[in-house]
Amino acid sequence: MNTITGNDLINIGFTESKALGIALLIVENKLNHLSKEEQLTLLAEVVKQPAVFENDPILLPLVQELNKPASDVIELNGQSLPYAIYGAEAIEEGALKQMQIAMKLPITVAGALMPDAHQGYGLPIGGVLATRNAVIPYGVGVDIGCRMCMTIYDLPTVLLEDKKEDLKKMLLNNTQFGQATFKKPKDHEIFERNEFKELSIVREMKDRAWKQIGSSGGGNHFVEFGMVEIQSVINEYNLAPGMYVAVLSHSGSRGLGANIARHYTHIAMDVCKLPQEAKHLAWLDLATEVGQEYWLAMNLAGDYASACHHQIHERMAIGLRETPLAMIENHHNFAWKEKDTQGNELIVHRKGATPAGAGVLGIIPGSMATPGFIVRGKGLAASINSASHGAGRLMSRTKAKETILPGHVNKFLKQAGVELIGSGLDEAPMAYKDIHQVMASQKDLVEVLGSFMPKIVRMCGDERFQEVD
Repeated sequence: MNTITGNDLINIGFTESKALGIALLIVENKLNHLSKEEQLTLLAEVVKQPAVFENDPILLPLVQELNKPASDVIELNGQSLPYAIYGAEAIEEGALKQMQIAMKLPITVAGALMPDAHQGYGLPIGGVLATRNAVIPYGVGVDIGCRMCMTIYDLPTVLLEDKKEDLKKMLLNNTQFGQATFKKPKDHEIFERNEFKELSIVREMKDRAWKQIGSSGGGNHFVEFGMVEIQSVINEYNLAPGMYVAVLSHSGSRGLGANIARHYTHIAMDVCKLPQEAKHLAWLDLATEVGQEYWLAMNLAGDYASACHHQIHERMAIGLRETPLAMIENHHNFAWKEKDTQGNELIVHRKGATPAGAGVLGIIPGSMATPGFIVRGKGLAASINSASHGAGRLMSRTKAKETILPGHVNKFLKQAGVELIGSGLDEAPMAYKDIHQVMASQKDLVEVLGSFMPKIVRMCGDERFQEVD
């Protein structure tokens, strides 16, 4: 059965309003036994003559909303709440303006902007926003649960040079990017989750999610071999100071997360009308059925992203014929239920920001040819227990493609001793901020335990940057 969309409802007389969102929910949860044609016929009658259906318990919420006088757009607060900014000198004006708007939302309690911040949709990338009992789909982001995952091996680092060709083949044989998938995907227990049965948008994506599991997206997603230097004892894994070989991956929830984000953003924008400049910050009340649906779907997408990484690292461990000493993993593009200093529950959105609560381990990468860092959070309340999720973009993808020369990138990679398999100019190291400056701007947020230097990197596409004649 084809799924009814907002446009279908508009075509039969609905307007872009809260009633449209309620109708979509009723279709998904109460009228799914009817054909699409039957659903549209019924809803067309409801929107024309709502009073006729006042005694129908299924349609009553829609009837009540249709009978309400037209409501105004939700007003923003007159002033932005104060918020902490880290590394403000390197943050573009667009990101600052987006954060100021987010701090005017009537549901906002607190916020912070990380040093890797840059402009996005709604909440800027690198933005952290705490709200009261409401979740913003675009405050989470499209790639729900995108994360870093590192496995560390007790192997000599000379392996990265001596076995370079073998390691390149291992990456080519055991990773897939973009639209490519494995011919025989590995199964995973996540597909037994109830959400795949109970949530229609998730149920529709199950086959695609199965095909894509263990693979990575395009853009800035990667799997790479590199060299870890542990500077301080990591007691969580009894890792002593020294040099190690490591595998680092960055990817998210693939098509599953993207479709969940689109679906619930559409509903949020229908039920939560905001001024034009804030429309992408539309929220879902967690006291509502649709708010709880999104929360379940978001958590499923995050767990699915984790499952993808674990399969990537399982494949690499088999190829190396080694058991890792440690696995460190953290995610962003997510919302967490956390407590403030007074013990009140908040919904903390970290869109491109790393959890950095006291004692929480994480990884903050640089670029394909600059170091990343293993960190432990300090739990600073002003940052809402957060840190950057990477170096952050210095220039847009379009600008990078227009201004960066392939020859310059190849020279940079050679000097760094990095072997690259596939990428675009939009991911060139010079398209990113200086990771050392970013780390200096958040020294109060995290403690650096070690560093990671990429050596063999695979991203989307199998061609290295080419010189232009």
